[in-house]
Amino acid sequence: MNKTELLGALALCAASFFTHADDDSLRIGIEAAYPPFSYKTPEGNVSGFDYDIGNALCEEMKVKCEWVIQEFDGMIPSLKVRKIDAVLSSMSITEDRMKSVDFSKKYYHTPGKFAMKAGNVINDPLVDLKGRKVGVQRSSTYDRFATEQLEKAGVEVVRYGSQNEAFLDLASGRLDATLADIVNTNESFIKTPAGNGFVLVGPDISDPKYFGRGAGIAVRKGDSVNIARLNTAIDAIRTNGKYQQVMAKYFAFDIYGE
Repeated sequence: MNKTELLGALALCAASFFTHADDDSLRIGIEAAYPPFSYKTPEGNVSGFDYDIGNALCEEMKVKCEWVIQEFDGMIPSLKVRKIDAVLSSMSITEDRMKSVDFSKKYYHTPGKFAMKAGNVINDPLVDLKGRKVGVQRSSTYDRFATEQLEKAGVEVVRYGSQNEAFLDLASGRLDATLADIVNTNESFIKTPAGNGFVLVGPDISDPKYFGRGAGIAVRKGDSVNIARLNTAIDAIRTNGKYQQVMAKYFAFDIYGE
């Protein structure tokens, strides 16, 4: 190959590389039924804190976000069979989940709380909820806590495909309580007409054994490339102010936590 041909080949390779870089995308799983973190607008568009943070991260990484909407309990299986590349859907970083997937650093951290009719007092959930029906979202950290702690204490646990279903049954009287993220419960139930007469009760539920170190972005086990670039992007948007801009759109407090 002469010099001209070599330069032409190198130019072609470079062009190919940059085209690939421009087309680089990340398929991200999201539930879109967990306001204010992820939900569908009346027009059918996905919105919420998780969605906006994901788009900010993709912009920082210079990749295209390809959002894949599905139920929460199918996220990790879809990740394993490569239907998606990441899960950005308020998934808590726990030791149990880390056996199956790897996580980025956290991007927020909030406790759980029980919601019940006003007038109820919960000092010790294992005692005060015995014999009552408590709803949780299937495959969530609250499901695991309920299975290992509440059920063994005599609480009747009812599992749902989405937290919104649990809120509907609570409002209609088919549940005595539900356990979920404090922000999700407050914003998408307590503050709505359906949540009129309901309040957050009892202690914060935040045992690290069940609820880990906050919500992170899950990727396939061993995917060090995406972990590295996601962590770098999280640090970047917290430094350049984009994280704070998204947070202020949904919350009046610092959701990142300690």
